[in-house]
Amino acid sequence: MDTLSYKTISANKATVDKEWIVVDASGQHLGRMSSKVAKLLRGKYKTNFTPHVDCGDNVIIINADKAVLTGKKWNDRIYYTFSGYPGGQKAFSPAILKEKGDDRLFRKVVKGMLPKNKLGAKLLGNLHVYAGGEHKHEAQQPKTVDINSLK
Repeated sequence: MDTLSYKTISANKATVDKEWIVVDASGQHLGRMSSKVAKLLRGKYKTNFTPHVDCGDNVIIINADKAVLTGKKWNDRIYYTFSGYPGGQKAFSPAILKEKGDDRLFRKVVKGMLPKNKLGAKLLGNLHVYAGGEHKHEAQQPKTVDINSLK
């Protein structure tokens, strides 16, 4: 067996093939769906995954207003922000974030599942969230993916 024929391929910005993917959020649980979306954004479902490179796909989430949280999580779960100044702590529930815009809730949840560095901030820019069934990225010819088929 020739051991030199097996080489570890490391992807870089020039060799990455990024795709556009549409995910329907209607009837999906928020956390379970967001973890799979974070893996799509990171590129973990691809064979040439490289941890320090943006090799993930651009993800479009439609019907974000129809995502589901079970139990009393809409009002009992609390997200905190702190500005660093005295009295600068604010608390938000998922219901409040949904009122302000559906993309805020999804971005908050998916951001927590991405790396906490410059790469994570860049990956979050590849996420596009829309409340209805329409989106403005038809020119990119996105593929529709059943999120339940992914592990």
